[in-house]
Amino acid sequence: MKIYKPTTAGRRGMTGIDFSLLTKKRAQKSLVINWRKSNGRSKASGRITVRHKGGGVKKLYRMIEFAQTKMDAPAKVIALEYDPNRTGFIALLEYADTTRQYIIAPQDLKVGDSVIFADAAPLTPGNRIKLKNVPVGTNVYNVELDPGRGGKMVRSAGSTAQVLAQEHGFCNLKMPSGEVRRVLGECFGTIGMVSNQENRYYRVGKAGKSRLKGRRPHVRGSAMNPVDHPHGGGEGRQPIGLKHPKTPWGLPALGVKTRNRKKWTSKFIISRRNKNK
Repeated sequence: MKIYKPTTAGRRGMTGIDFSLLTKKRAQKSLVINWRKSNGRSKASGRITVRHKGGGVKKLYRMIEFAQTKMDAPAKVIALEYDPNRTGFIALLEYADTTRQYIIAPQDLKVGDSVIFADAAPLTPGNRIKLKNVPVGTNVYNVELDPGRGGKMVRSAGSTAQVLAQEHGFCNLKMPSGEVRRVLGECFGTIGMVSNQENRYYRVGKAGKSRLKGRRPHVRGSAMNPVDHPHGGGEGRQPIGLKHPKTPWGLPALGVKTRNRKKWTSKFIISRRNKNK
């Protein structure tokens, strides 16, 4: 983590990500595409559908291999790079046939290391194997929900899931939130923990840096009029006047469960996450 000297009010308390361990090179040209942002507006009508989004610096999207298209073929790590679209770092792999792929880099992966995607492989960071072949107590990330559909869970910086048990064709995983979930043993997971675990200590420091990320200002509901927000109205600074906070459309907010109780994947959740997280 990089700490800045408080030369200005914005610099005071600001922290940055340490890129000294990354490879100084441009992104692989064949693995990037132009990403046209909607800026929170509907492409059909042009109306704002997601508030507080807009602007931001231009950035190219890196095409990440979340699945396992090249099986049983060792690949060499030739670069560790920064990805502006995600919190973790990415690694550039090169196979014997000169094919290159991006993957989410695990912690402690270095340039020159070798990784492989296989049904069973050594338990070294970066190797991707089936969950049924992962011993109890091992940490995994980029976990599939359906076999062959690519990793969907545990992909943010510093996150990892722990294998708790293997039973009846399922693997019990303890998720970063504390939730214990059953996943089919035929699904793939990558050994290790997602890189850049210090990202949790990252501090933007100033509003201008937040605008560069595409975040527009957020106006408090209590500063509005009653016609504009349920929290609005009153002379001077007033409390919201309600028992529970609400959205501008009168729906419950903050701490309210939003998961559909009839969702078919609920049967795979053994225990819910800790409420404090």
